[in-house]
Amino acid sequence: MNRSQVEILYQVIAFVFAICVHESAHAWTANQCGDPTARMLGRISLNPIKHVDPIGTVLVPLLGMLSNIGFIGWAKPTPVDPHNFRHQIRDDILTSLAGPASNIMLGMIAVFGLFVVARLGSRGPESVLEPIVLLCGAFINVNILLAAFNLIPIPPLDGSHVFRHLLPENAKRAYDMIGYVGILLLFFVGGRLIVLFEYPFIKFFKYLLSGI
Repeated sequence: MNRSQVEILYQVIAFVFAICVHESAHAWTANQCGDPTARMLGRISLNPIKHVDPIGTVLVPLLGMLSNIGFIGWAKPTPVDPHNFRHQIRDDILTSLAGPASNIMLGMIAVFGLFVVARLGSRGPESVLEPIVLLCGAFINVNILLAAFNLIPIPPLDGSHVFRHLLPENAKRAYDMIGYVGILLLFFVGGRLIVLFEYPFIKFFKYLLSGI
């Protein structure tokens, strides 16, 4: 395989792992907040089969690549029963934000990996370290994009679970019905919105990488 094919392969690996961690974080947090639904369905797992969604895990990433946005998407939505939460609004927000937070954590772990590689660079052969650098770079790029994308307040993305609690009751139903139509429109007319949400994360990670 040439370098570009290797980079795509690493992005696919990073994407699949990232969405598994993302959904597991939702399930784990929901369980901690009093709702065992996802845990009982085996969703606290890194097994991709538990999380793959035909639209969010296959179609949307392909659209992202074709539109030069990158690997973005989501896995099969984690089942949550907010009636089981001890504090419905607070715990719904915490459970929703746990996914993007897990992607930021994975990105920071990849930054640490680059830090270690940089310290070993003078002692190890470059050919051995290059795949690690490429893989860490893929993890950073994919997880930044996933975190930013999922925070956009369009149902069913995680950001919508936060935004909807700011709406009056009579507006929530109409908002929830936007669904996947809103996501598809986002790809065709909302590229700048994705960039806007991604910018703070890029700036933060550039700051971290500047110290390596």
